[in-house]
Amino acid sequence: MGQRIEPHRVALIVEDDFEVRGLAAALLEETDLKVVETSSAEEALDYLTRHSEEVAFLFADLRLPCLMDGMDLVRTVRLKWPWVRTVLTSGRPLDDETGDVPRDVRFMPKPWRALEVLMEAERASQTYRRN
Repeated sequence: MGQRIEPHRVALIVEDDFEVRGLAAALLEETDLKVVETSSAEEALDYLTRHSEEVAFLFADLRLPCLMDGMDLVRTVRLKWPWVRTVLTSGRPLDDETGDVPRDVRFMPKPWRALEVLMEAERASQTYRRN
């Protein structure tokens, strides 16, 4: 019959700082993941609601504009889309106010190391292929 068409595997970047988001996007474009950029948790959730089956990797900043911060976003993603490999990043250390990072979410302090980000994206891509 016809060929099976593989859906795009997506790396979703959620970062309000334009330059940092661009740097993360340039880095993740070196992987086999399609890169989608958003600047708020609300934008990311809107994208996930429509394209969750394509998203393999979420790379989100902790401090974001609007009502939801990165912690709210990763908790929602882990609950609704548990297959999405998730990395939370911040220029500030975690504190009691932010709460605990969910067990299966990787926290990377800024400035993050490019190799660590690429390794997490590769793991997400590998896991996505198996599902």
